[in-house]
Amino acid sequence: MPQEQYTHNRNNMQSSEGPQVYKVGIYGWRKRCLYFFVLLLMILILVNLAMTIWILKVMNFTIDGMGNLRITEKGLRLEGDSEFLQPLYAKEIQSRPGNPLYFKSARNVTVNILNDQTKVLTQLITGPKAVEAYGKKFEVKTVDGKLLFSADDNEVVVGAERLRVLGAEGTVFPKSIETPNVRAEPFKELRLESPTRSLVMEAPRGVEINAEAGNMEATCRTELRLESKDGEIQLDAAKIKLPRLPRGSYSPTGTRQKVFEICVCSNGRLFLSQAGSGSTCQINTSVCL
Repeated sequence: MPQEQYTHNRNNMQSSEGPQVYKVGIYGWRKRCLYFFVLLLMILILVNLAMTIWILKVMNFTIDGMGNLRITEKGLRLEGDSEFLQPLYAKEIQSRPGNPLYFKSARNVTVNILNDQTKVLTQLITGPKAVEAYGKKFEVKTVDGKLLFSADDNEVVVGAERLRVLGAEGTVFPKSIETPNVRAEPFKELRLESPTRSLVMEAPRGVEINAEAGNMEATCRTELRLESKDGEIQLDAAKIKLPRLPRGSYSPTGTRQKVFEICVCSNGRLFLSQAGSGSTCQINTSVCL
């Protein structure tokens, strides 16, 4: 068929059928599903926006922070009670000027000081039963820096001018104690007592026992020894009484006078002997045995 005839026949067919229209888009159930998903997405966006606004309102979010937390130039500031469920790391924790700082816990509060290798150097534990501190040295000082109390492996130092013990049973020292002065409070007695063992007081330059407004008593179970290696022992008083010294024998036929002389045995024991015209200590040497 010639080309001209083919073209003529095609044009006649198109003119006889009319113009053809091709539809572009989504129609039917696909269109309804699309509109439904768009509407659902809008609802979710509105709900999400409302929830975000509600959370911001409840948590009190502002430009400076959220809730009781405020962001300042010096750091973070917490107002009111705060609870931390995980470890808190901070360079410095301080309260507001004029207000106290409280640490509350249902069990205990532990403060650890670590080194570069995260090894514990110092530890403070405050629990319901005790307060424990672990470290090489423990010190208590005044505001001026004066040492009040110090403790380490070698010694315990009390730097206060006066150490007061208010217990009814006093203070118990299982070993020795070194101090320049031991005295009681005014108008109260001072007792140095060793219930089961001996009590020894030594000093390189002497021991002085002074009772200015009362009596002084020294009581023991077996022996009371006053010893001075290079010096002397002085008993300076208006009256010196030895009421329980043993008495030597006396002659029943002689005059029984109430005058006695003090005799000293070679072992240092004292006894009384009835005085006579001469010394009667020689006739009572049996007392020294």
